[in-house]
Amino acid sequence: MVVNQFLLDTNIILYLLGGRLAEPLPKADYYVSVMTEMELLSYPALDTQTEQKIRDFLAQLTLINLDEPIKTKAIQLRRQHTLKLPDAIIAATALTLNVPLLSNDLRLNRISDLECRQLKMLDLPS
Repeated sequence: MVVNQFLLDTNIILYLLGGRLAEPLPKADYYVSVMTEMELLSYPALDTQTEQKIRDFLAQLTLINLDEPIKTKAIQLRRQHTLKLPDAIIAATALTLNVPLLSNDLRLNRISDLECRQLKMLDLPS
């Protein structure tokens, strides 16, 4: 049996926790970059209840810390594609793990050697 594996981008987790994904996440093993953890937990207006919801969700995933191969790849991606540092680290993590990245960030979709998959969003009234 083949088990799907994915790295979750920050935006996908925000959409999931905010009830904005049109479909549930596919059955898989999920990884998350330490950069995503830092992005999610560093919002200045984050209340205690939302922080706990984020922490509970992250506890179900495999956290990937920065190591030398990820740092080296992130530097290369940032220079080559002029990405923001968090995006470069997240993309480098997916490439180093050799797993697809679930992200709705269109800039990341343009990295040719990165398998980036988008998820459908709900059309919410504004």
